[in-house]
Amino acid sequence: MFKRLTLLWTVARGDAQRLWIALRHPAAPTWLKVGTALIVLYVLSPIDLLPDVIPVLGWMDDVVLVPMAIRFLLNRLEKRA
Repeated sequence: MFKRLTLLWTVARGDAQRLWIALRHPAAPTWLKVGTALIVLYVLSPIDLLPDVIPVLGWMDDVVLVPMAIRFLLNRLEKRA
C-alpha cells in the first residue's frame, strides 16, 4: 500500500512540475491557463463534491480528481519534437 502511495505521489508531483513548466512557456495556450486556474480554485474552494468533514471520503475526491485534471490538461498539449 505504501509503495502505491509513493508511486502516486511521484507521478502527481511530476505532472504538476510539467504543468508549471508549460504554464511558464511564452506560447502557453489560454485554455491551459484557464484550466489550471480552475484546478487551483477547486483545491482552495470550500465547496467540494464530497465535503472535507467526511473523514476519508472528503479528502479522497481531492486526491483523485486533482491529479486526473492535471493529467487531462497535459494530455491536451501538443506533442512537440
